[in-house]
Amino acid sequence: LGRVYEMAYASPGTDTSTDLDTDEKNQMLELGQLASLTASGSGDKSKDKLGQKALRRLAQNREAARKSRLRKKAYVEQLENSRLKLAQLEQELQRAHQQGIFIPTPGDQPHSNSENGALAFDVDYARWQEDHNKQINELRAALNAHVSDDDLRCIIDSIMAHYCEAFRLKGVAAKADAFHVLSGLWKTPVERCFLWLGGFRPSELLKLLASHLEPLTEQQLASICNLQRSSQQAEEDLSQGVKALQQSVAETLASGSLCPAGSSGNAADCSGQMAVAIRKLSTLENFLQEADNLRLQTLQQMQRVLTTRQSARALLAISDYFSRLRALSSLWIARPRE
Repeated sequence: LGRVYEMAYASPGTDTSTDLDTDEKNQMLELGQLASLTASGSGDKSKDKLGQKALRRLAQNREAARKSRLRKKAYVEQLENSRLKLAQLEQELQRAHQQGIFIPTPGDQPHSNSENGALAFDVDYARWQEDHNKQINELRAALNAHVSDDDLRCIIDSIMAHYCEAFRLKGVAAKADAFHVLSGLWKTPVERCFLWLGGFRPSELLKLLASHLEPLTEQQLASICNLQRSSQQAEEDLSQGVKALQQSVAETLASGSLCPAGSSGNAADCSGQMAVAIRKLSTLENFLQEADNLRLQTLQQMQRVLTTRQSARALLAISDYFSRLRALSSLWIARPRE
């Protein structure tokens, strides 16, 4: 009890404890008063009773102080975890911007017609994708339920019409900003890795579908092989055209006399070359349109070769493939990093 008394009434100048907070010190002062009452109480029994009460009170306050410290520790850890999560989120947002994923904020405002067109396309395509997923789910359920070919054909025709709408939206977007469509900024990072002129390669898609369409008749197999070869040839022609366009633009920018002395070499100082380059780049829209026409024609010709149920399986396989690409992209972004 003397020790309790000394701790309670110790001079602030001699208190070296750094773990006790204000509440704990107040509790110790209260215990010191209890100890003082014990020392001044009359009779041994009274002293013993008061001493026992003081010890019990001391034990209770020690336990309360321990719990208080644990709560403080847990609170500090929670704050630290929140800080780390916030820092991680900021890093994810930064990586997303670097990878070209558009993340609008309330303050974002487009500054040009091309940005307006690109933003409108991103919104329209997201809505298109949502509707497409609903149609694919309907097709999958119908195929599993073994509905009639007529009912199945109605769903297939609806999906094909929806694909036409996607290509129409891309055509409008290409007029506003061809490079937005070409770069695939409206797609996930992994999808962009497999893009060809703003979309899928028809010939590669036909290869992927081969295992999902069996059994095929000899005539069907020959038709699909011919379709694949013609698609591949058309892809090579378009790729060569884009390559020639790139070379032509590069030669235009590199040709001509040097900009006048004292100029910065920017577009204003070489306006003639820039005007020619812009006219050449405007043909990029035509290449994107031709590529989408090839994609649509390949899908339509594939429908003519296949039976109704084969066509349904083909559309499901195409949708599942692109869904897996999107899922892979999400897993890639969220992968653990050392």
